[in-house]
Amino acid sequence: MPTLAKLKTLSDEEIIERLVQVRGIGPWTVEMLLIFHLGRPNVLPNTDLGIRKGYKILEGREAMPTPKELLVLTEHWRPWRSVASWYLYRLADEESCG
Repeated sequence: MPTLAKLKTLSDEEIIERLVQVRGIGPWTVEMLLIFHLGRPNVLPNTDLGIRKGYKILEGREAMPTPKELLVLTEHWRPWRSVASWYLYRLADEESCG
C-alpha cells in the first residue's frame, strides 16, 4: 500500500490500479479519494448512479447514459471533470429532494 506522499506523485490511473488490488476497495472508492482527499481535478466517477442521473437531468435525456457513454459525452469537460461531477451530484440531489 503506497503512502500518502507516494500517492501524490502517481497518476490517477496508477493510483486506481494499485488501490483496487486491496480487497474491498473498488474503483468508485478510489475515485472519491482522488476527488475529495487528493484534490484531483479531472476525475469522473462514471459508474456512479448520482453522476449518471445528474447528466440525464442536465441534458434533458429520457434515460441515463451508460458509464461508457458518459466518458465519451463528457470528454470536452477535461481537465475539470471533478468539478463537473460535483455539479452533477447537486443536480441529482436537487431532483430527489424536491
